[in-house]
Parts: sequence; C-alpha cells; structure tokens
Amino acid sequence: ALLTKDRIYFPNLNGLRFVAALLVIVHHIEQIKYIYGLPNNFSSSFIQIIGELGVILFFVLSGFLITYLLLEEENRTQTIAVKNFYLRRILRIWPLYFFIVILALFILPNISPFILPEYDKATIYENLPAKIFLYVFFLPNLVSPLLGVVPYASLTWSIGTEEQFYLIWAPLLKFVKRYRIALMFAIVFGYLFFARALYSDRTNFLVYKYEINAFWQSFNIPSMAIGGFFALLLHSNHRALKFFLNKYLFYFALAFTSIMLYRGVYFPHITVNDLPFPYLYKEFYSVWFGVIILNFAANKNILISLEQKPIRYLGKISYGLYMYHPIAIVLALHTTGWLGSPSDAFLYPLTLALTILFAGLSYKYFESYFLNFKSNYTSIKSGDVSP
Repeated sequence: ALLTKDRIYFPNLNGLRFVAALLVIVHHIEQIKYIYGLPNNFSSSFIQIIGELGVILFFVLSGFLITYLLLEEENRTQTIAVKNFYLRRILRIWPLYFFIVILALFILPNISPFILPEYDKATIYENLPAKIFLYVFFLPNLVSPLLGVVPYASLTWSIGTEEQFYLIWAPLLKFVKRYRIALMFAIVFGYLFFARALYSDRTNFLVYKYEINAFWQSFNIPSMAIGGFFALLLHSNHRALKFFLNKYLFYFALAFTSIMLYRGVYFPHITVNDLPFPYLYKEFYSVWFGVIILNFAANKNILISLEQKPIRYLGKISYGLYMYHPIAIVLALHTTGWLGSPSDAFLYPLTLALTILFAGLSYKYFESYFLNFKSNYTSIKSGDVSP
C-alpha cells in the first residue's frame, strides 16, 4: 500500500474492480441473449455463477477498502466522522444510481429497441408506486423478488446492499473499538444463523417471512465483513498476517478460485429442507477473494500486476461499467442483428466498447461533478492520483 500524509492507494485494486465488472457483464450478455431467444450459454454453470460472484468480489473489495479507510481516519483524527462518511458515499453513489433508475422506469420503456421480450411498459409499470418507493429508499434488492424485474435497473439490487452496509458500518466501527475481529466473526455467523432459521419451519410464525428471506438473501454483509476482517489484519499489522500475506497462498487462492469459477462450482453445496441453501458458498468464495485482495494490495513479492494504465482506468470507471452495461448489451445485440452478424466475436467487443464509452463519458461529464465535492468531507483521500 502507498500511504502518504493525506492519501492511501492500494495497487491492483482498481484492476480487480474491472475484473469483477467483467464477470457480471459476461453473465448478462448470455442472459440477455437468452431473453431474446438467441443461441446462448446462459445455462452453463460458469455463466450462472460468475454474475453473482462478480458482485461478491465487489462486496469484499468494498468491505476491505471502507474498513481500512475508516480505521486510518480514526488513527489520524482520533474519531470517525460518520456524517462526512455518509456525504462521501452519497456523492459517489446517488447521482448515477438515480439516473439509471429514472432511465429504467421512465425513458427506456418508451424507446422500442430497449423493450425486452415480456418486459413491456405495462409490465414495468405494474406496482409502479411501490417500485418507486423501494428505489427511492434504497431497497432495490426487494424490487425483483417482490414486484418483478425492471430491466436496466434490476442490477441496482447490489447498490442497495452496499448502501445498507454503509449505513451501519461507520457507526459500528466508531462505537465498537475493541474486539473488532470478533465483531467480524459475529456478523458472519450471526447472519448465517438467522439465514438458517429462515429456512426452518419453526420461523413460519414470522409476519412477512418471505419478504424477510428475500431481503436476507441479497444482504451480503458477511462478504463485506470478511473484507473488513482482512483490512483489520493489515491495519493493525496482526500476527495472522504472516499466514495470509503469503505469495504461495496468493497463487494458490488465485488458481483455486479461477478453476472453481470456470467449473461453476457452488461449494459447499448445502440443502436445507430439500431446498438449496443459497449461503455459505458466497462466504466460502469471499474468504478466497479476501486473500487475493489482501495480497494484491499489500504483498510486494507477487509477480502479477493489474497496474497497467488502461486497466487502472477501467477500474476507476467500474461503477459506470456496472451500471450502463445492460443498455450497451441491448444496443450491441441490435447492431449485430442489423449487420447480420450475431456472433460472439463481434458482440462481445462491441458490448465492451459501448460500455466503456458510456461509463467514460458518464465519469468525466456527470459523476466527476459530484465527486469534486467529496474533498470537502474527506480527511484521508484514497485512490490513484493519475488520470
């Protein structure tokens, strides 16, 4: 890590953000081809798993970075300014989030090339007040399970999860000063215990049990806590670092997770009451992601680098890559269809090019306007100084 008086920069993490976004983009290209009834690989176990696990990688990264920055702020200023933390997150997240929600609800349903099969305007406008309410109050992770999919905004479920995490994380770290590593374990195991209880008939007395379970499945706070655990180890120079900050463990983690992802392995695969239990495997992957992130960020002995300028830039605009790519996919599909060349060799590069174009323009001419205000509420800057 590059630590200066007023800035913290972890190498390779921007590159990892791009990798996470790329996994989600590939998943959605195949999913949207499937929705259009085109030849696709959506049923492949690899394609199925990388969408969700790309987002899980984002969550572990978030937990790691946010926790480390809050710990460093506390170290230098003797406190954590919760209000300023919220304002920084609002300036980063809200403008693009609300822009995409407005596009998805009010603009794209009126432009015929963007109307997906079986998702016409009437379908999107069912329960519209309730959908608007959930989007405005940052509960987009409840829209799809409770009210139906809203194309182009359905991926904001993860932004809701991030916002819910931010809401509790700064106050939690501010007020729990001792036993923070124990706190991370308590969050992970407490979450899993409650998840298991929701899968039991004994909790059928709960009002809105289905809604609670839908929320709990998307509220991936264990992944963020696992990221937070590795940040705590690094920031306190914990003795366990000797084990985790290890190039051989890093190479193993990288190879192992790559093979597991490639083979689409839900491991450990557990059923409860004959239903697939959609937990544990995310926490399992999160631990390996945490090892990879820690070593990429702080191990000078590894020979793999994601610090090339183009990759760093793509990581910097990764929020836009994540938010705009469904629009780019549909545009690319129409373009390839119009040119009579629906092959992946044309579709994938065109999708990526359009996504980068939209995200780059958005970052430069829209998001940056709000990001410039962040310095007013920042005691410790993070990230790269290069353009």
